[in-house]
Amino acid sequence: MVITIYYASITATPELESQQKTIFNTLDCLNIQYQLVDLSTGQGLLEEMRAKIRDPKAVAPQMFNGDQYCGGYEVFFQAVEAKKVKEFLKLETCQN
Repeated sequence: MVITIYYASITATPELESQQKTIFNTLDCLNIQYQLVDLSTGQGLLEEMRAKIRDPKAVAPQMFNGDQYCGGYEVFFQAVEAKKVKEFLKLETCQN
């Protein structure tokens, strides 16, 4: 499965930019491949993301493994602290 991250290349706050960089850097360090979907490009992507999550107020960043919703930054950060990023991303069942 492909890890998809809905993010915003144009951020409203330094905190959001920092959160997104933390996600990207962590996944890069763990050699986990991902694709980015930039909500800043418009084209109904924010509505698409919110519909997938079933939360009309959800904001970036949000992560998916295929069609499975993994979570946003706060839950990701908890997984990093617990050293359970692969479980968070639903990669624990992958074969070596």
